[in-house]
Amino acid sequence: MRMYDLITKKKHGEVLTDEEIQFMIDGYVKGEIPDYQMSSMLMAIWFNGMTDHEITQLTMVMAKSGDMIDLSAIAGKKVDKHSTGGVGDKTTLIVGPIVAACGGKVAKMSGRGLGHTGGTVDKLEAIPGYKTALDRQEFFDTVNKCGISLIGQSGNLAPADKKLYALRDVTATVDCIPLIASSIMSKKLAAGSDCILLDVKTGSGAFMKTLDDSIKLAQTMVAIGEGAGRRTVALITDMDTPLGLGIGNSIEVAESMDVLKGHGPADLTEVSLQLAANMLYLVGKGDLDECRKLAEKSIEDGSAFETFCTMVKAQGGDDSVLRDYSKFAQAPFKAEIKAEEDGFITKMNAEAIGEMSVILGAGRETKESDIDFSAGLMLHKKYGDAVKKGDVLVTMYTSKEAAFKGAEELYRKSVVIGSTAPAKEPLVYARVEKDKVEKY
Repeated sequence: MRMYDLITKKKHGEVLTDEEIQFMIDGYVKGEIPDYQMSSMLMAIWFNGMTDHEITQLTMVMAKSGDMIDLSAIAGKKVDKHSTGGVGDKTTLIVGPIVAACGGKVAKMSGRGLGHTGGTVDKLEAIPGYKTALDRQEFFDTVNKCGISLIGQSGNLAPADKKLYALRDVTATVDCIPLIASSIMSKKLAAGSDCILLDVKTGSGAFMKTLDDSIKLAQTMVAIGEGAGRRTVALITDMDTPLGLGIGNSIEVAESMDVLKGHGPADLTEVSLQLAANMLYLVGKGDLDECRKLAEKSIEDGSAFETFCTMVKAQGGDDSVLRDYSKFAQAPFKAEIKAEEDGFITKMNAEAIGEMSVILGAGRETKESDIDFSAGLMLHKKYGDAVKKGDVLVTMYTSKEAAFKGAEELYRKSVVIGSTAPAKEPLVYARVEKDKVEKY
């Protein structure tokens, strides 16, 4: 078998066999197939696509290229959640403890942020002392004790994906549904949970900009999960506007705790409850209505918040910051952006708002960049809100006072104030199960 022949085959839109996909991925991980040949294959896939069976086989081979984690040492049904990334998306910090408080088991490995999308691990590390690296036994013990553990990804989880993603990033082949789906699902399958909930973002701050593309990606990933024997559901959620009001690591932890205490932003609360209800549905806690009520009750009675605090303490973190946010590291500089006219916010580019947080120091421009946990911004007005001239639109926080100018310029370019109120957009557009798409 030769890689040259496989490239030729895919270039002509033909279907690769299971054996050919295995040969290709194994050879690339071992260094026997060079980057230039794999780059050609990625571009051929970008142009000609893959069948559902090809995508599932590619995903399984990528998943098995490294550690396949066995979670059988954790009692009960395990459910994982993955978001395709967005601005202000801190839902893992909310839905994980809700599900655990209601009897589900959440053994979750999360990533760091790069660019305008924040990473769960970065947010967790804003909590003083919190350990995002646990050995396997500590990880299992924490889930058995607390119902949840949130840690960083294992060094050898789906190494084929790490190599392929780095290559896709520099060959303009990131935006390809078969390659996105196999990248995400290879890590989810390797992580070992029984069920998977996918939160597929759509809009200006998301990778998939249109609803149709988002549904197509969701259907592809659900088919992979189900084909691998994992119950899988996807929700399509809005990312034209940042989720919640806070963007930045410690700011987002505090806002997540506000939701768990019952007084967080309405949009973040609603999306989190829908995600949590679907996770509880997947682990067999009832129908969607019953699971929604369970999730709401865990916030009302404080059990979800206390579950998060228990996990933080178990992983070496100082849970007192979750009760008193002034104990978080505080940014030395803050500045406000004010409205220059009356009207309504008719456009808010979520990606640009995320880039503002990077300028302020809350995100990484490269993998080696240091993060300022205290940096970020708080939105006081969002899409659809009425504003008066002089109203504070945003408060910015940073350790680099010179960053304010660039951040404000970006904000002014990304937000439009018009004379009439815009139509409201839904928070959740659709729900995708096996062979079923329900639009809301």
